[in-house]
Amino acid sequence: MIRAILCDDEPLALERLADMVDRIDGIEVAGQAGNGAVALAMIAELQPDIVFLDIEMPALDGFDVVEELARGGAAAPLIIFVTAYPQFAAHAFDTGAIDFLTKPVRLGRLETAIARARDAIESREARMRLGDLAEQLAALREERGSDFRAGNYLWVQRRSETVRVDLDLIDWVGAEGEYVRLHLDSISYLHREPLSSMLQRLDARRFLRIHRSYIVNRDRIVAVRRRPAGGYKIVLAGDLELPVGRSYRALVANVVAEEDALPG
Repeated sequence: MIRAILCDDEPLALERLADMVDRIDGIEVAGQAGNGAVALAMIAELQPDIVFLDIEMPALDGFDVVEELARGGAAAPLIIFVTAYPQFAAHAFDTGAIDFLTKPVRLGRLETAIARARDAIESREARMRLGDLAEQLAALREERGSDFRAGNYLWVQRRSETVRVDLDLIDWVGAEGEYVRLHLDSISYLHREPLSSMLQRLDARRFLRIHRSYIVNRDRIVAVRRRPAGGYKIVLAGDLELPVGRSYRALVANVVAEEDALPG
């Protein structure tokens, strides 16, 4: 019986993957971890054959977990990365990972990955593959940064596909808890990232933070309205109004003054 540990910081994704693994004969879920640190502790204690490892996690990400495992002298589990970026899978077999699964994981694809892992376990390739993976981590991180997060676009998960969003075409961005919603004309995309981090991606000459929950494209502003109680509201196309936060009023006023368009 193959023993597996699942690691993902998204509870629903973790639950779904565990349910799918339970449907496959010859493999059992030995443990579930919600972050990289817990996964490392479980691996040391339970000595699993396989670890299904999410790449994007806070603090210790999937690559950090692999680095820690590569430093240890204990028996190494096989690594199956789970990622929301299907483009990343093209590089999977150059890294030493036994396989890459893209979210949402499909049962047939999961069965294929487990079959590969079973063959690798039988041929005792785990330690060799982990060493190869550790050597490739620097290249993987560079690839992740340059291919998926650099430039003027962002890959965003939407249902069963990953969509490329041109950052310069964003009208406005709104915070929704740990996520942001990107608005482009009549379409919106939910993306897991804090608003402050999203602001760093955007061209400071084009985008303006007007509230702790809102960023707007300066080119999409059609008016700045004074509020009866004081302060401003930003008006975008379609007469959409967004409030200006108290701490951002001076910044908005300066922007309008630069364009000689401060309303009376």
